[in-house]
Amino acid sequence: MHTILESSHDISQARPVTDDAVTSLDVENAEERSDEEVGGYTIDELAVETGVPSRTIRFYQAKGALPAPERRGRVAYYNDAHVERLKLVAELQDRGLHLKAIRDLLSRADAGDVSVRDWLGLGDKLRAPWSEDRPRICSREELEELIGKRSKAFVAELATTGLIRSEGDAHPPSFLVKSPGLLQAVLTLHDGGFELAEAAEMTQSLRRRLSKAADEVALAFTNYVKDSTESSPGELEQSLDTVRSASLETVRLVFAQEMERALRRLVEHGKVLSRPSRRRRR
Repeated sequence: MHTILESSHDISQARPVTDDAVTSLDVENAEERSDEEVGGYTIDELAVETGVPSRTIRFYQAKGALPAPERRGRVAYYNDAHVERLKLVAELQDRGLHLKAIRDLLSRADAGDVSVRDWLGLGDKLRAPWSEDRPRICSREELEELIGKRSKAFVAELATTGLIRSEGDAHPPSFLVKSPGLLQAVLTLHDGGFELAEAAEMTQSLRRRLSKAADEVALAFTNYVKDSTESSPGELEQSLDTVRSASLETVRLVFAQEMERALRRLVEHGKVLSRPSRRRRR
């Protein structure tokens, strides 16, 4: 309800309340009563309901990730669909999507081009591991089981390669092994006569080049998905399985072929010489 007269001593300065003014007040009051009857959330109420700050809600609206509210008079009202949309945006962000990708996905979903739930299933498939090799936290004893009995100096040198990292100042100490599989590969090379730094650099060289190749294959798959407008998420998952098996086998074959080529060229140019080994075993 709007207050016409702020206080009794302002009566002489107040404008007369005309029939038009009364009508305007009645309409405004009717709108407020209608808003209460219809329900909905103001932006602050929506923020409380969802836990999303008001400024973030406005930002989502500006970026097109959240539909505009319904305006009743001077007040914007949101409904349960906005609540669900904010929950979905949060879930998609938790899956690692940037806001622009979220906006595009939700726009396609609103147009009926794609099912968000089906897409989420495909997204889970895309993030599924291609190997069982995962970072691992080890005690000193567990690390010894992985690398065998090695000197403290060797462990310290191993840490300089980045394959392991001491975790905090706890006693007894713990270690982060970033890739147990690569660690074993480096140790195999070292035990075969290579210096530890050389062995680590060999694996890192492969990673740098394969990382670029993986980006290119992933981009090719992304372009394939964009072109496969008639494919279902299930069919795209099968395509990804095909890419996985073909890529892993291709890496094995191509690298073997390229190593044959590289070594053959070295032999032909007399680059491989017989000489006493300079390797030091530790």
